[in-house]
Amino acid sequence: MTPGRIFVLLLLAVGGIGTLVNGAIYYVRLFYLGGLLLIAAWLVTVTSLRGVTVERRARTSRAGVGDIFEEHFEIINNSRITKLWLEVVNETKMPNAGGSRIITLLRGRQRRSYTARTWLTSRGGFTLGPTTLTSGDPFGIFRVSKKIPPAGRLVVFPMLYPVREFLSPPGLLPGGKAIRRKSIDITPHAAGVREYVPGDPLKRIHWTSTARRGRLMVKEFEQDPQAEVWFFLDTHKSVHVAKAVEGGEAPAVEDVFFIRRRKVKLPPSTLEYAVSITASLAHYFIEQRRAVGLVTASEHAFEVIPAERSERQEGKILEALAFLQGESALTLHSLVSAQIGQMPQGSSAILVTPMAWDELLLAVDSLQRRSLRPVVVLLMAQSFGGRQSNEDLARALMERNVPVCPVYCEADLSEALSSFTANTFSQEVSWRQPALSHLT
Repeated sequence: MTPGRIFVLLLLAVGGIGTLVNGAIYYVRLFYLGGLLLIAAWLVTVTSLRGVTVERRARTSRAGVGDIFEEHFEIINNSRITKLWLEVVNETKMPNAGGSRIITLLRGRQRRSYTARTWLTSRGGFTLGPTTLTSGDPFGIFRVSKKIPPAGRLVVFPMLYPVREFLSPPGLLPGGKAIRRKSIDITPHAAGVREYVPGDPLKRIHWTSTARRGRLMVKEFEQDPQAEVWFFLDTHKSVHVAKAVEGGEAPAVEDVFFIRRRKVKLPPSTLEYAVSITASLAHYFIEQRRAVGLVTASEHAFEVIPAERSERQEGKILEALAFLQGESALTLHSLVSAQIGQMPQGSSAILVTPMAWDELLLAVDSLQRRSLRPVVVLLMAQSFGGRQSNEDLARALMERNVPVCPVYCEADLSEALSSFTANTFSQEVSWRQPALSHLT
């Protein structure tokens, strides 16, 4: 109970009892004073939120872990009555979200604005709201609240680590030549020209041939065995582990510009490491003008993002990764089996998993049988608090000449991924044309 309520109740109790006992005038006045305060407080409270609205505007609806998210709040009093105090509460689920304030003496037809800054530490989708407005009388006797629906949505992409270079397995075709198969996409391998047909994109018109032949001609392309890089991200509910995290202090909003210089650390979870690794490598290969695709699974669905070369493709992949949780019922081998028939020969397949059992070997064997070269980014489960070790599994993969990039908890992902290339090339066994059988 607030001090204001206690004070008014004391006035009413003392005044009422005193009036009944001896009827003295000052007891009657105390009783009436308590009643008047109660009525006045109620009237002020009833009108305290009338005509008050909140507008929230964000500069962007996309951001990444480690960024500073800025949001503009504007409190508007559309009535003529001065509001003594207003409490603005930002009820978004975003960790450490700013924006909650106390506003005092907001005059009639007046606006009050401020900018809230939040240090983004967790990936996912967050609604910008709801916003709760609370006000009341100056004595704290009554309070009234109004909830304003969310004004938008923010998607926080996974943490990206700079990768200087990463192993890109060559295709198994001799010399890495183009596959003699037409491609609907533009590739580095031109196959020739043909006459334009309705539906062909204008960017494929070959103007020199068009001018020479007097009719529209378009370019044709062949598939490139090294053009596609496919990521298989394991989200099976039984493979991911995480260490217990001690609760740390939330960053102070006032110190947000100093926080910008601090290094963001991933939670000690294999899922968070796997998501950031996939995002970082996808960013690297898209910058290298490679066609990148993603295969993963959510809790109830199999998710595939077809391989493309574009900056827009990076946005698709990062957005899909932002919402992933380790709750899928599909194993990594199931993901590979479902997609392997759609992958051109020679494509790179990068498997990101903390798996500690031999099912990973089945997935790798399936890829190798289809003339695909797998690379495994293996999160060492024991370093993340897991009970099973996958050291033996890593050795079994290397015995199959499969490049394995081990990643440990607390490792610098930028260094771990970039140095993996140099270490692997020193041990890489080049593919050679097999010797002809003596029976031929």
